[in-house]
Amino acid sequence: MLGKNNSADNHRKQPNPPLSFWQRYQTPILLTLVGGAIDTIGFITLFGFFTAHVTGNLVMAGSGLVKGEDGLWIKLAALPLFILTVMATKTFIDKSKQQQLMLSHLFLAEAIFLTAFMSAGLYFQPFIEAGDITVAITGGLGLIALAIRNTASKTVIKHMSPTVLMTGNTTQLGINLTDYLGNRSVDNAKKLKHSSALVLSFLIGALVGAVLYIQLNYWAVGLFVLPVLYLSVMARDKEFLSHIG
Repeated sequence: MLGKNNSADNHRKQPNPPLSFWQRYQTPILLTLVGGAIDTIGFITLFGFFTAHVTGNLVMAGSGLVKGEDGLWIKLAALPLFILTVMATKTFIDKSKQQQLMLSHLFLAEAIFLTAFMSAGLYFQPFIEAGDITVAITGGLGLIALAIRNTASKTVIKHMSPTVLMTGNTTQLGINLTDYLGNRSVDNAKKLKHSSALVLSFLIGALVGAVLYIQLNYWAVGLFVLPVLYLSVMARDKEFLSHIG
């Protein structure tokens, strides 16, 4: 009897098997893939409008001012719209009474606005004038979706690598590659694999997004809403949240 009890105790004390690379990093990889695709589709169709970050829009606004291009006001308006979205999202996070479901709700909100971005694109196309209100509405909906994502990245999942701004991730890739070449340890290899996966995911997302847009028009956006919805469902699970990103 004692032997059986010891056996049961040993079975209970066995450590959980180590997580696979995909189990640990599926969230940043999927989000980065989506970010690359949505940013590319918006840039192609909305006269150089960036949905994923404000910096590109400010640069394009400066370029448009010098060249006398239309649509300057839309790119400048991206800054206050982004800030207002961040403020609204942060307020929602602070006041929510369901913190354990917060990330799930944020992913769901992103998916809703990406769907609205797709719907607006389908309804308003073809876009003819860079300064038209239809460009502003469509681009603004995509911007709001990824502004929600950026806010989540700075608050709820601030330990996770950025999933839409690749300058920092590319810099980290260079650092990790240097460290690995100097010391090929398991830890350095793991860090290099992580940063490489993020940069590659964004690149793949950008390329696939462009190709799918050519084939499917704005319906292509719907394919990239699916991973965000999947993560919204997964983020309701405590075990998933414990090893996210």
